[in-house]
Amino acid sequence: MTFGDHLEELRGVIIRCMVVTLVLMCVAFVFKEEVFSIILRPKDDSLQLINTAVTGQFVMHMMVSFYVGLIGAMPYILYQLFHFIAPGLYKQERRLAMALIVSSYVMFALGVFFSYFVIFPFTLQFLGGYQVSGEVSNLISLESYIDTLTMLSLMLGVVFELPVVSWLLGRFGLISASQMRDYRRPALVGIVIAAAVITPTSDAFTLLLVSVPVYLLYELSILVVRK
Repeated sequence: MTFGDHLEELRGVIIRCMVVTLVLMCVAFVFKEEVFSIILRPKDDSLQLINTAVTGQFVMHMMVSFYVGLIGAMPYILYQLFHFIAPGLYKQERRLAMALIVSSYVMFALGVFFSYFVIFPFTLQFLGGYQVSGEVSNLISLESYIDTLTMLSLMLGVVFELPVVSWLLGRFGLISASQMRDYRRPALVGIVIAAAVITPTSDAFTLLLVSVPVYLLYELSILVVRK
């Protein structure tokens, strides 16, 4: 294939991915109640969300529909990208690329689930009920709620990529299992600091909820790099 043929093939991949994302976005837009029932499930019944802009709820509906469409289309997008680059790889490289893509997607999804079921509910409960004075009441906007959910999900998804990134760096010879074992203590300190940044709450329990799984991921990374 010529360079122009490759560009044409890439153009087809992009168009197909955009079409699938758009279709799933429309599906999510139609099933508004089902989608938002999932998004709002971590919210305590005592916490009332408000909207402060005329177009706020519609814009948020569109944005959430796009996110859902993109997440739903991600397996297809990854498959299309792999199908595009596969002809240029050797058989062993194709297997490694497929393993890297699948493991990255799985670990990111695990991070998002961990955020949704564990971290976000505790964060919302703490911050939603926090008051500097009894004279100041909390009115949480829908935009703030979804922004916090999105931020935590994205950050935990990226953090859970630690074993995959470690495996990749190990394949390139940039790190080794012995180096990671020697840096356990500094890594633990860094993990606690990162957990404090990820979780906007100041309680030790939530900090522990994030730090322990991430440290276990670090130990798992040592085993992955050693193989």
